[in-house]
Amino acid sequence: MAFLSSLSIAASGMTAQQQRLNIISENIVNRETLRTEDGGPYRRKLSVFREIPAATSFKRMMNGYQVGGGDGGTKGGVMVSEVIEDQSDFIPVYDPGHPDADEEGYVMMPNVDNTMEMVDAMAATRSFSSNLAVFEAMKTMVKQALDIGK
Repeated sequence: MAFLSSLSIAASGMTAQQQRLNIISENIVNRETLRTEDGGPYRRKLSVFREIPAATSFKRMMNGYQVGGGDGGTKGGVMVSEVIEDQSDFIPVYDPGHPDADEEGYVMMPNVDNTMEMVDAMAATRSFSSNLAVFEAMKTMVKQALDIGK
C-alpha cells in the first residue's frame, strides 16, 4: 500500500533530522572543548544524508521473470549515512595566560560557530516539522478511509 510507504518516508525524514539535531547539540556543547581524546580542540561534526533508495518489496526478478504480485510497498526516504568532521581551521584566540596557549599566546578554539549551529538547528527543526505534517496528514487520510468502510 502506497500510504505505508509515505508514512515510512516521512518517519525516516523525522529520524534523520532528529539525528542531525543531536549532532548540532553536541557541537554547541563542545564549542569550548580544547582537549579531546584525539588531542587538540573539538572539531565540528556534520551529518551526511543519504537517500534510502525505493525498492519494491514483493517484486523479485528470477531468471528474467517477475515473481510476486502487485507493486508492493515501494519505500524510500533519507538517513544519516555518516557523521564527518568539519576540516575548516580552528579559531585562534589571543590569551597568553591560558595553559593551552602556544608560544605566541594564541589558543586554538574549536571551529564551532554558534550562529551557524543555530541556523542549522532551525533548518533541521523545520524539516522535522514538515515531515511530521506529512505523517499526520497521511494518518488522517487513513483514518478517514477506514471510516468510509464502516
